[in-house]
Formats: sequence, C-alpha cells, structure tokens
Amino acid sequence: MLSDDLAMSLLPGKIPKELLEKVVFRHLGAKRKEVALGPLAGFDGAVLDIGDYSLIVSTDPITGAVERIGWLAVNVNANDVATFGVEPAFMLSCIMLPEKADRNMVETISNQMDKAAKALGMAIVGGHCETTPRLSNPIVVGSAIGIAAKGKYVTAGGAEKGDKLLLTKTAGIEGTAILALDREKQLKNSIGFRTIRKAQEFYKQISIVKEAITAFKTGEVHAMHDPTEGGVAGGIHEMADASHLGVMVFEESIPMAPETVEICRFFKIDPLQLVASGSLLIASSRDSAEEIIHTLGKSGIQAVAIGEFLPSPERRLVKCKNGKVKKLVRPVNDHLWLALKR
Repeated sequence: MLSDDLAMSLLPGKIPKELLEKVVFRHLGAKRKEVALGPLAGFDGAVLDIGDYSLIVSTDPITGAVERIGWLAVNVNANDVATFGVEPAFMLSCIMLPEKADRNMVETISNQMDKAAKALGMAIVGGHCETTPRLSNPIVVGSAIGIAAKGKYVTAGGAEKGDKLLLTKTAGIEGTAILALDREKQLKNSIGFRTIRKAQEFYKQISIVKEAITAFKTGEVHAMHDPTEGGVAGGIHEMADASHLGVMVFEESIPMAPETVEICRFFKIDPLQLVASGSLLIASSRDSAEEIIHTLGKSGIQAVAIGEFLPSPERRLVKCKNGKVKKLVRPVNDHLWLALKR
C-alpha cells in the first residue's frame, strides 16, 4: 500500500525517486541473464551483454518543447548512451501528434530527426508514428543504442570518494533554448533581442557525445551523467545516488551563461534546477581531472571542476558564494515547468 505522499497527484516531469523505486522497479517482467544493468535511479540507460559485446540502451521523451522537437529527441537519447563512454549507433522513435497535425508537422519532425541522426552517425531503424486524441502538442519518445566491447564502459554509479566532479559547458542549456524559442513573445519586452537570439542558439550545444567520448578516452573517468530534468542540481543528486556517495559543490565554480541568468531571472526560476541537456557531469580521479579538462579544452569544450565526492551519502552540500554551506537542493520538479506556466 502506498504512503499518503505516493497517493497524491504527481507534478509534471519525472516522478519522485521513492515512487520509481517502490512501484516501477518492482514490476520489471521476467529476469534475463543478458541484463548486466537494469533500471536503477540515477543511471542513464541499461546494459545488455550479448556474446562479446555490451549493448547500451537508453530511452527518453521530449515533452516540454515544440520547436526542434525531433532534433532534441535524437540528441537527448544519444547523450544518454554517450555517458557510458560509448558512441550511439541506432535510434528508434515513437512520434505522437496532436489531433490537428498535418503533413507539414510530420515532415518537420522527421527532417529534424534525420539531420540530427546523420550528424551523429546514427541510423534510425524503426518506431511508430500516430495522431493521438486529446494531445495539444507533439511528443517524441526516443530510444538509442550503442555497442561496446563487453564491459568497456562506465556508468553514472562509478564515482569514488575523493573524486573530482567536473561540469562541461554551462548550467541550464536546454531549458534556456526552449524558453527562448517557445516563449520569445513573452520575453521580448523585457529582454534584449540579441540575448534572446543568442539563447535560441543554445540548441547547438545540446549534444554531449563529443565530450563524453573524449573524456572517456582520456582515461581515469569513473562515472559520467547527463543532467536533464532537474537540471545540474538534480543531475548531481542522481550521480551521487547511483554511486552511494555524498558531494560538496562549490557554487561560485558553476558556470552560467548570461543569457541563462537573464531568462531565469525573468521567470523567477533557479538555473541549477532547469533542464540541462548539453552539459556533462564527470567523476574523475583527482590526478586526472586537470588532464581531462585540458584535453576537452583542446577540443573546444569548456570544462571546470565544480566539486568533489564525499564518503557519506547523507552529505549533499553546496558552498555558497558568501562562504556559507547549505544542503544541495534536490529538485521536486524541473523549473522549466514552472516557467511554462507563467
């Protein structure tokens, strides 16, 4: 029987971790020997061992965006596979269209997916497309697959105590792009035209495939995670959950683009709790952190150390710019949803 909290109506976005573990993860069908890594909170995908190979499989929906939804579906799913240090190779999708959708919408979404997949060297190998009753905006659910030599990958749960926590690019990339595109009319009277246009271009940063593969090949990467819903703050908690560790984050070290800061200020939301596809969290040994940062920098990818992992899972802390230490916020739901309501 569910607790009162679990029986309450759910907020938009990811369901609570407690509900995931107490309900969803208790109903997983038959057990198969090929499943090397099944569903676990904080992990980006599953691992299936087939002979001498490991298949990395991920699934994610795109629900909060309208513009570039097909492009996002490919990249967000590819990102999850890449966090294992594995190049994404195949893509399947389920495209659900609103009742008044026309051929142009189908062509737009399909064209976006085609371009995104070609850029990453991925083949779209199947899926489903339908018009769905009572749907107001399109939804694309994707699944990506990568192939690795058996066991040659990392997961979000491999961080070790004392590891450095690195972040690539800036916080809130995807959410900034979505709000700048889907809420342009709302923003234009308060935020400059150039800022909005720059923010709309953030879509170009959403793939983390290059940095994930580069970091993995550099060596001494213990874990990687793609902070999506719940933003960088949520992603850090998920990584710490998966690794059964605590974490100390240094607020002043977290890079934020001025466009993200302005848009978040307009909607009165926290950039650290804004959907963050486009940045990558990396746990590395202390000795290798600078080498990884340097190697990524040579590839044109900004990366900085923003914290370190602690032994106690109970200690999830952030050192603020004023020197005070407080608990690292665990997002209840992504702040994109709060912004879209305003």
